[in-house]
Amino acid sequence: MSRQRRTFTPEFKREAASLVLDQGYSHADAAQSLGLVESALHRWVNQLQQERGGATPTSKALTPEQQKNQELEAQINRLEREKSILRKATALLMAEEHEHSR
Repeated sequence: MSRQRRTFTPEFKREAASLVLDQGYSHADAAQSLGLVESALHRWVNQLQQERGGATPTSKALTPEQQKNQELEAQINRLEREKSILRKATALLMAEEHEHSR
């Protein structure tokens, strides 16, 4: 029987990593007290350190600032895609209008 993969909220990950970074727990102690695999906690601690340093993570952000950055980047990407579609549609309509005017 396979084990079901657990999921954790960014807030939980941030608080777990904070135990190590801010409260002086060892990785092993924090992982054990939270019922986590130590390797997962290591990843979260590394990610939180990077985010606190200003790096935007490739995975789901842990800090509110980086979460907002990711939301804004996603919105920019969506708007860029919409702009591209509108540009192509305008070009098609202009080409059609040019053909009809001949």
